[in-house]
Amino acid sequence: MSAAPRDRRLRVLVVDDSAYNRQTIAGMLEASPEVEVVGRASNGEEALRDALLLRPDVITLDLEMPRMDGFTFLRLLMSRLPTPVVVVSSHSQQQNVFRALELGALDFVAKPGVGATAELIAIQAELLDKINLVRALRPAAPRPAAPPPQPVESGPKAAPGAPPLGLVVLGASTGGPPALQAVLRDLPADVPLAFLVAQHMPPGFTRAFAERLHRAVALRVKEASDGDPVDAGQVLVAPGGHHLSVRLEAGVLRAVVRPVSPDSRALYVPSIDALFLSAAACARERTLAILMTGMGADGREGIIQVRAAGGRTLAESEETAVIFGMPREAIDTGAVDRIRRLDELASEIRAFADELARRQTDGTRQKH
Repeated sequence: MSAAPRDRRLRVLVVDDSAYNRQTIAGMLEASPEVEVVGRASNGEEALRDALLLRPDVITLDLEMPRMDGFTFLRLLMSRLPTPVVVVSSHSQQQNVFRALELGALDFVAKPGVGATAELIAIQAELLDKINLVRALRPAAPRPAAPPPQPVESGPKAAPGAPPLGLVVLGASTGGPPALQAVLRDLPADVPLAFLVAQHMPPGFTRAFAERLHRAVALRVKEASDGDPVDAGQVLVAPGGHHLSVRLEAGVLRAVVRPVSPDSRALYVPSIDALFLSAAACARERTLAILMTGMGADGREGIIQVRAAGGRTLAESEETAVIFGMPREAIDTGAVDRIRRLDELASEIRAFADELARRQTDGTRQKH
């Protein structure tokens, strides 16, 4: 799976069991001079046959289909001919979307309505943006599909209430959900750090994402609410359609969740910069900011400010980032301390926790 050539139109296979949806999605895509629809399939069997024959640059996929569903199709496709897949899903299929991402889908677009309705046309701009992301894919083999979430075997999750030694803020976009799961899965429940996540995602999906993470990792995970205490061993996920930040209130870190109006000109929601900037202001040298896979420049200014405040900064390497846009933007500032592969990020987080613990111990000794 690699970047598509920029000197030709993107060849797309449209897969949906609804004839109306196939026609509508194909029409939306063909309205762009950069896209060519080379095939249409009504079920997974047809889609797999057409994918192997036509070798499209990208596939749009409905998950609920007869004869062979989208999940079986994804497993077979990724084992035989890894191809970028954009899932087109309704809000009622939230958990299915994250299962598809774990099986190797690149991204998803949420249908605004239920069933075959004219409202499908409302997703045209977003769908074309996601299709065109294929041109930015790193020229390397695809990341292996993440294992489905299983009950955590490391015992009960740590009880809430403990103040954290430090704050880890993570930002991601395309490719982020399975990447975040991979990092957090390698951390113990008793790590003395708090975690806040800004993942670019539409409203209605972040709660399901947080719930899926909670089942998959030892840490406690929830969608953030305004005023939540920021505790050790907990992950707060920014709600879709909102910005997440932190504030210091009477010596206690609390989450700040603010909605973004539909007519806002905010380029990225939730904003990684908003999260990183607030962490730099509140936790200063006790902040670790990590910028992961995604397109665009969100997180660039935040990384600069975290570094200026004395905090640590990491960027995911081009070797593992599905899309290297955001990490590259941050690295180009000169404010990134270390560039690490996805499988190295958890070790960096544990090392940061150990360093903060040593500082605390040394400070206590000096007082006595």
